[in-house]
Amino acid sequence: MSDSLTAETVRFAGHDGDEIEAYLARPEGEGRRGGVVLIHHMPGYDRGSKEIARRLAELGYDTICPNLYVREAPGAAPDDAAATARANGGVPDARLVGDVAAAAAYLRALPGSNGKVGVIGHCSGGRQSVLAACQLDLDAAVDCYGAFVTGIVPEGFPLKVSNLVDQLPQLRAPLLGLFGADDQYPSPEQVAQLEQILTDHGKEFEFHSYEGAGHAFFANDRPAYNVAAANDGWERIAAFYGKHLGA
Repeated sequence: MSDSLTAETVRFAGHDGDEIEAYLARPEGEGRRGGVVLIHHMPGYDRGSKEIARRLAELGYDTICPNLYVREAPGAAPDDAAATARANGGVPDARLVGDVAAAAAYLRALPGSNGKVGVIGHCSGGRQSVLAACQLDLDAAVDCYGAFVTGIVPEGFPLKVSNLVDQLPQLRAPLLGLFGADDQYPSPEQVAQLEQILTDHGKEFEFHSYEGAGHAFFANDRPAYNVAAANDGWERIAAFYGKHLGA
């Protein structure tokens, strides 16, 4: 497989027909392949998210990262857009699901698509990845330390979110979870609760927790970056998508 790829900004109709922008990274070469919807983290549609999209394309997947904040702050810098979205309580769940559904349809319509689409997210995007996999027909989901999939949202939390405990029995896709053992949201206890719920409902999942790693251990531009955990996590992602998306 060639390691060449292309990346560009595209536009498509998202939730309620709203035109949204997205970053699309695609491997070059012939052959049918799966796709991945990348849900960016709370800091927004930024350089780090686009780097992840390109890495997923290098692994062999058409990858699209929708700008979830484009409605609140069109054309704004990532930090400003994230601040505006945070002040409005974050991205509503229904809108997130609609945008992911539209992004998945975009991927499935690309030349060379094998029809299989996965989803991945980090931080707030991890929770949203699980949310999307509970409500949409996807082929694989990856949750990288998503807060409030289980557990109680603390009083005064700036985002208008709730946990997903009532939705987890409807999970429609195999789930890979990657967590830091030193994280607070999600804590090891919250990860254990998620594991128990999925086990009780016969869901297919695979969890890995890393000792010495906290929140955001994949972020190589932040102090929380943990080389060993991130490297192993990428290997897990590659194997998981290879199994379920048919690359």
